[in-house]
Amino acid sequence: MEIPHVRDTRDMEKMSPNELPIAERAKKYKGEALTNLHQFITEYHLKVSFQRLNKNSKAGVDGLGWYDYGLQFRFEGLLNEFKSGRYKAHSIRRVFIPKGKTEKRPIGIPTIEDKILQESVSRGLTPIYEEDFKDFSYGFRKKRPPHQAIDYLFKEVS
Repeated sequence: MEIPHVRDTRDMEKMSPNELPIAERAKKYKGEALTNLHQFITEYHLKVSFQRLNKNSKAGVDGLGWYDYGLQFRFEGLLNEFKSGRYKAHSIRRVFIPKGKTEKRPIGIPTIEDKILQESVSRGLTPIYEEDFKDFSYGFRKKRPPHQAIDYLFKEVS
């Protein structure tokens, strides 16, 4: 199911127009702190982040899943709350999932709004950190899985 007012953004998986100025600024002011990231997060950024979320993930404490949230179309309000500093993260829904045969481990499930903002901020921070990472850095970076790190290591030591 496609949410009618939210454009499909699969073709925008590369760096978005919103991320390019961040990357340029990080390159220009290498080594300096960028303290005003919120100016780069727009309603477009939130929509892209929303589209990237797992559509089948469980609902948070507010009870809203991906489809339910999409029908509410609250991106503008969410952006205003975020930029004004009024946004407060919701409580995390605690669920226990099986671990092994007898144990259970807790996981926290945030609300869709929290996930959208987390993804948006992450997409804003990524160009900054990518500028500082070395080509041989692999930890938790997109398109740099652990197997590539192992391959690189084998090439370097042989």
